[in-house]
Amino acid sequence: MPAVTSGKVLVTGANGYIAVWLVKDLLEKGFTVRGTVRSAAKGEHLKKTFASYGDKLELVVVDDITKTGAFDEAVKGVDAIQHTASPFHFNITDPQDLIVPAVAGTTSILESALKHGSTVKRVVVLSSTAAVQTTDLEKPTVFNENNWNDKAVNEVETKGKETSPFDSYMASKTLAERAAWAWYEKNKAAIQWDLVVFNPPYVYGPIIHEIQDLSQLNTSMGLFYTVVLKGETDDQTLVKEGNNWIDVRDVSSALVLALFKEEAANQRFIISGGTYKWQDWVNAVRKVAPTLPAGNTSYKPEEAIHEIVTDSSKSKQVLGIKYRTFDETAKDIVADFEKKGWWPVQKA
Repeated sequence: MPAVTSGKVLVTGANGYIAVWLVKDLLEKGFTVRGTVRSAAKGEHLKKTFASYGDKLELVVVDDITKTGAFDEAVKGVDAIQHTASPFHFNITDPQDLIVPAVAGTTSILESALKHGSTVKRVVVLSSTAAVQTTDLEKPTVFNENNWNDKAVNEVETKGKETSPFDSYMASKTLAERAAWAWYEKNKAAIQWDLVVFNPPYVYGPIIHEIQDLSQLNTSMGLFYTVVLKGETDDQTLVKEGNNWIDVRDVSSALVLALFKEEAANQRFIISGGTYKWQDWVNAVRKVAPTLPAGNTSYKPEEAIHEIVTDSSKSKQVLGIKYRTFDETAKDIVADFEKKGWWPVQKA
């Protein structure tokens, strides 16, 4: 399909951490945005934030994304769909608490696009590197778009409710993305749109979605606050533990670029700014907030061994995306927290 450079874009879960940045970027690019929220109340912050755009932003309530036909009305008349709504938390008692909404929410919107999305040209699904990478590796491993985290799915199949919340989350992302591609292969002869999927790792950066206090931080930024800004992590953990990361604004940029790049059609993209140990973030934050405890001063970044490396070269080649650095993201997080009155951290 040709690129989508104008028109109306549906953004699901429009009040989420990543999604609000996406709504912002789409509006700034001249698109009209239709956002789904779970209740009218959850849309009020969006209305206030983007009031200057007037009727360029419209909101619709989809209270349960797992219902058959949940998105039937929402997809009508849109040129593209950005599906970002999916749970990311570890407060569960059963893997299905995450798997059911992740899988059903994804297939539900695809079904609605098939039945009622006659104007849709492209569907973009936000997945995760949780669907790509595995853990407990015997040696450092580089993962690319050919990899799948079937290990987490096997954990759920064998352990059931005894599966760890983290494995349950990874399984939910794997199963949801596999379901999307399987659905697309089965139905592609009957549709006029193509599919693009993005797999980001941990997402950090400034916050523009509605949040009243620090207790409401999303999972990734909650970790950042606890480990880096509050310093509630021992020196050994700071240099041993880490993962891969991306700035929230770069996730949004990638999602928008997927609309403009015709060659993105039917591709899966890992989007990542690179690897980190937590000490890397401590070092970056201290450049703008030198009163932050230094952490482990014996740490040498060039000697760090990263168990998991996600290869984002395809995203750079096809989309032309340029990722932010540690220093830029750290500086902007600190500035954002200062503006909100959350920094410096007040110790008891």
